[in-house]
Amino acid sequence: MSPIGGENALLFLILGAIYTTKGDIRVSQKITPLELGAGFHPDLTGRENILINGVLLGLTKDEVSERMEEIIAFSEIGEFIDMPVRTYSSGMYLGLAFSVAIHTDPKILLIDEVLAVGDEAFQKKSRDALLNLMNGGVTTIFVSHQMSAVEEICNRAIWLNEGEIKADGKPEKVVMEYLRYSG
Repeated sequence: MSPIGGENALLFLILGAIYTTKGDIRVSQKITPLELGAGFHPDLTGRENILINGVLLGLTKDEVSERMEEIIAFSEIGEFIDMPVRTYSSGMYLGLAFSVAIHTDPKILLIDEVLAVGDEAFQKKSRDALLNLMNGGVTTIFVSHQMSAVEEICNRAIWLNEGEIKADGKPEKVVMEYLRYSG
């Protein structure tokens, strides 16, 4: 097993950051990891970080520039967009990172416990945006211990325990088995 434990190991395997000890993982589409704020530079402004992260996530500089105002509007950062991100609250930081990621035309979106970003209204907006991406055909792998989010967002759930599939199927069924086991 890798030194990266638990649920993060699956995401790192899919990204190719670590390798399997058994079997293969093949990915044929562009992957967008939603590691909130990964790659953000604290001394750069929100606007500068949007540009850098957008390019790192596969957009051209022109594409990022075309989407800049939409990304800023979704993030609800307002006048703070031209301040260094080190001055942001954690909610502002995470909201900006989420906004960048969902505006990069992902084909496969990897999400780790991200839906608790910001206040309740922003969380709802984020969930709605995520559901729109999924309904539009974006394959989404959502890793979470928040069972209500699994039931709300997923159309299929897989419960993994120490690398073994314990349950696979409808989210309500898998969540019930998980809760029975962990309860």
